Amino acid sequence: MAKIVTQDLNLWYGNFQALKSVNSSFEAQRITAIIGPSGCGKSTLLRVLNRMNDLTEGVRTEGKVLVDGSDILGAEADLVSLRKKVGMVFQRPNPFPLSIYENIAFGQRIHSGGIKKEDLDALVERCLKSILLWDELKDKLNKSAMSLSLEQKQRLCIARLIAVKPDVLLMDEPCSTLDPQATARIEELMHELKRDYTIIIVTHNMQQAARISDDTGFMLLGELVEFGKTKDIFMAPKDKRTEDYITGIYG
Repeated sequence: MAKIVTQDLNLWYGNFQALKSVNSSFEAQRITAIIGPSGCGKSTLLRVLNRMNDLTEGVRTEGKVLVDGSDILGAEADLVSLRKKVGMVFQRPNPFPLSIYENIAFGQRIHSGGIKKEDLDALVERCLKSILLWDELKDKLNKSAMSLSLEQKQRLCIARLIAVKPDVLLMDEPCSTLDPQATARIEELMHELKRDYTIIIVTHNMQQAARISDDTGFMLLGELVEFGKTKDIFMAPKDKRTEDYITGIYG
């Protein structure tokens, strides 16, 4: 079942058209990878799915983005609710300069004023267990999140999202600053998380896309050239441009 659908989606930064008639369907509880060369529109597409592009001056969009059937590009869309439902993990981990505990509790305090301490404790434990860090950090909850390793910071940022109960996790090259071992652990975590979440990841690493994703979209010059099951995209692409990119002829 489609969780997010884009219909004839176009986006401009000023006079530059970054997305060109993008039609896509992101299935629930699957990992979808968006691949393509630098500047092809991957991150722009990801950011339009929770309207992060609205924060950039001069952005204009046309078309539809449906989340659970509702068009999020309409003027009546509730952006606070949208960004709670469709959360984002960025390229570089960006924990708050607070304790590990408060990083996870922060969103729940904002969205659910007056929550009990024991409920917050249970939330922090559940979120840290979900990112496989509870055993490592349960005795360090009052330590600054800034003291964690890069991998732990990225996991914590995922836990911070999970705390506000999103449906969709957007990940913009979440492993690009990590070493191979840390990358492998984040990939394992993503496989665990897809049981409960729809995950869309932008990655410059085609091997990573092939390893972790169920579906893949290939973008070029703002166009979604091809979209389908990952094994089909990598083993039997239908478009010559997809084949050329995957085989390294360009990109």
